[in-house]
Amino acid sequence: MTLRINSTAPDFKAETTQGPIEFHKWIGEGWAILFSHPKDFTPVCTTELGYMAGLKPEFDKRNTKIVGLSVDPVANHSKWAKDIEETQGHAVTYPMIGDPELKVATAYDMLPEGAGTTSEGRTAADNATVRSVFVIGPDKKIKAMLTYPMNTGRNFDEVLRVLDSVQLTAKHMVATPVNWKNGGDVIIPPAVTDEQAKAKYPNGWKTLKPYLRIVPQPKG
Repeated sequence: MTLRINSTAPDFKAETTQGPIEFHKWIGEGWAILFSHPKDFTPVCTTELGYMAGLKPEFDKRNTKIVGLSVDPVANHSKWAKDIEETQGHAVTYPMIGDPELKVATAYDMLPEGAGTTSEGRTAADNATVRSVFVIGPDKKIKAMLTYPMNTGRNFDEVLRVLDSVQLTAKHMVATPVNWKNGGDVIIPPAVTDEQAKAKYPNGWKTLKPYLRIVPQPKG
């Protein structure tokens, strides 16, 4: 199954470090971020999981649950979590999914169908493509996807920025420009007519080109 933006995020049942979950039910009415790792006890991923643990309060503010996935059993995750807290200074308080049969990694198109059904004997290099981030909306559709190579640590500040953008653009008829950060000016999309824009932005906007209209970020 090939996943794209606006594809429905595959639902699944899995064991986690916080007990069994049914993914769509676990997401509930809010947002979710699923981020995956090729193997437990790998150096780059150790730093990533620790950083995400430190960022968790920011995701909580945005009504967003975070969950990690690694193609190893849950028992290994619990041991790894101790290393993460020791070396990164943040306890992992979000669930970590065990995927020893590669079901979730395959459903999310991170491993080919021929990858098999067990994590036993597989190295991190065998699972190198299990390095993705999925931003999932309350409608259970994928709003953004990022995939990184195994030796390049992910920028989770960027994930937070992307989340801010997709939440804002889902709520208001706007788009965000290059390098936008929360609170910055936004763009009125071409699909919004000037008449519609006047109703929403009575104080006006700056027109750089007919298709490029800049306006302060809507509040609320």
